[in-house]
Amino acid sequence: MNLAGQLMAPKFAIAAADVISAPPPAPVGKNPLVVTESAAKRLGIILAKEKPGAMMRVAVEGGGCSGFQYRYAIETEARADDIRISRDGITVLVDPVSAPYLEGSELDFVTELIGQSFQIRNPKATASCGCGTSFSV
Repeated sequence: MNLAGQLMAPKFAIAAADVISAPPPAPVGKNPLVVTESAAKRLGIILAKEKPGAMMRVAVEGGGCSGFQYRYAIETEARADDIRISRDGITVLVDPVSAPYLEGSELDFVTELIGQSFQIRNPKATASCGCGTSFSV
């Protein structure tokens, strides 16, 4: 092999195992996440200040420092394919694409020395960032 061939050789290759694929779909009829009592109480306070019928959406999006990130939003209308999780008068919405990533998770509201926040404890997460809003599977 000549010098030109050495310079053009690939420095690395991506193996099939390196490709990120979506987890299998969540079982039909099963809520992908559990809302704790603390989260439901705090959401009740927040949603009471919003328009009637307000709900919290929890979604998983690509991005963040670990590959995926959680997104929270307040919405007044659910989509036809949304999964609705109700507890103590509040409703949390999860879209069917995010559901498999959240399966078995718990939405909690915690008070810590650095402040208060909603946190998701996700058993599928293999790593997460320090702020807890980004994770990898």
